[in-house]
Amino acid sequence: MAKDASFDVVSKVDMQEMDNAVNQASKEMISRFDFKGSKSSIDLKDEEISLASDDEGKLRSVVDILESKLIKRGISLKSLDYGKVEPASAGTVRQSVKIKQGIDQDNAKKIVKIIKDSKIKVQASVQGDAVRVSGKNRDDLQAVIQLLKESDVPVDLQFTNYR
Repeated sequence: MAKDASFDVVSKVDMQEMDNAVNQASKEMISRFDFKGSKSSIDLKDEEISLASDDEGKLRSVVDILESKLIKRGISLKSLDYGKVEPASAGTVRQSVKIKQGIDQDNAKKIVKIIKDSKIKVQASVQGDAVRVSGKNRDDLQAVIQLLKESDVPVDLQFTNYR
């Protein structure tokens, strides 16, 4: 009798890579000509990034720099949740960006629904902030991984504990 194979669908951000990307973005801002004399900054604290700049145009440039560094480091932009641009002291503006970790209940239910609608012979269950997918045939599990990679889920997905 073959044992069921399974894997977990999770959404985790490597915080070391995130820290490296933020540091690279800060260094690039210091060396760029268009940021000379600017009060622009990027700070990472716990699971939140604080962006600050002179005006909204420069803030968009700061966001572009940060996003390019994140992409180079292999961090999906789906794992960022941008807050509103707020006025700050001395005529500057700031924005906070939350880093999303884990799959919330709504998105977990969407993932389970996508799997069930595909009619692939596997079982999917929500377990905390992850979704466990199990089935008898490993090829079915591979098909589910491919299906989820192609689907438009609003969170970054990784596939772990494949056994």
